[in-house]
Amino acid sequence: MYVSPHIFREYDIRGNAETDLTDPVVRAIGQAFGTRMKRKGAKTVSVGGDVRHSTERIRAALTEGLLSTGLDVIRLEVVPTPMLYWSLHRFDLDGGIMVTGSHNPKEMNGLKLAEKEGTLYGEDIQEIFNMILTEDFLREDPPGQTADRKITDEYIQMLLSKVTLGPRKLKIVTDSGNGTGGYPSTAFLEGLGCEVIPLFEEPDGDFPNHHPDPQKRENLAALVAAVREHGADAGIAFDGDADRLGVVDERGEMVWGDILMALFWRKIMPLYPGSEAIVEVKCSQALVDEILSLGGHPLFWKSGHSLIKAKMKEIGAVFAGELSGHFFFADEYFGFDDGFYAAGRLLRILSHSEQTLSEMLASVPAYYSTAEIRIPCPDEEKFSVVDEIRRKALEDHEAITVDGVRILYDGG
Repeated sequence: MYVSPHIFREYDIRGNAETDLTDPVVRAIGQAFGTRMKRKGAKTVSVGGDVRHSTERIRAALTEGLLSTGLDVIRLEVVPTPMLYWSLHRFDLDGGIMVTGSHNPKEMNGLKLAEKEGTLYGEDIQEIFNMILTEDFLREDPPGQTADRKITDEYIQMLLSKVTLGPRKLKIVTDSGNGTGGYPSTAFLEGLGCEVIPLFEEPDGDFPNHHPDPQKRENLAALVAAVREHGADAGIAFDGDADRLGVVDERGEMVWGDILMALFWRKIMPLYPGSEAIVEVKCSQALVDEILSLGGHPLFWKSGHSLIKAKMKEIGAVFAGELSGHFFFADEYFGFDDGFYAAGRLLRILSHSEQTLSEMLASVPAYYSTAEIRIPCPDEEKFSVVDEIRRKALEDHEAITVDGVRILYDGG
């Protein structure tokens, strides 16, 4: 059995569903993760999956591998990733695995691995790979047992217990991109008292309307048009597994993740004065300036949801986010990335103000910035290229080198 080392990424396992994530490979991933968990004393994990056509096959092979190690498995219905994370709290589980390709093309799929302590990344994911190479697996007879649980409605009620809106009635357009976010987002926002105009809420693994990545402008065209047509207060788009979101204001203008973070910090920092605030290295100087103006202490950190969550736990941070639209609230929530809850927190701010979203954001410092530009570079050359850029940058400029190179110029 060939196992591609390239599918074991920094903070998840990801590859082509048919050529990389074959049944034997996925079964072995289940055996490795199950063995790791059993050696830690674990008894039960959950398994969830998204709407992709390959997901059910992958879930079945994964579950077979987990059961073979003696772990019991709770099988969830088709769920968004935050619902899988929440299942660990709901059932007091030792871990869980979400089968999802997130925002990637439909022929791709992947696995997000979680323990009670947080999602696996870095060396822990490489450990799974090495265990597969050496077939370092426990084999229990009899195997573990399975139980099916449906948790969607209970999850929505949990969200409604966490967020209450103010007196302003809001009209919101949502775009779930035919991913997992359709029913939960509509039920949650209507439960909050919003008028909801949903787009593309029917699950469809072909993603027929647009690619499920809300951080690319071309994927928000229908959302922008609907916000303008209906005179909505905002538009909210979810990625394929709904652990992150994209936002457009009442004019249909895209609001980047770092600008949303500035808005969230305005409400959070006064309650936690002088907080250390994690800033993902991709974020603009506008967020840094806003944190400083609020009396906070910016701390630059690496990109990646698992890396951010681990750093939050390390320093006891109450909130963080990524430019890509992952938001992690640990002040009133569980600290994992949840697109629905983040939407609720944004709407709570809007509902307590007579200002429009664009008016609220007008006072955030404006900086010119390019969208993310991805330059093709072979994996084996990436680190040497970054090392050379770092060396050149540090000759003449201050630079942040915690993850790649962020060069600080006098003008920004």
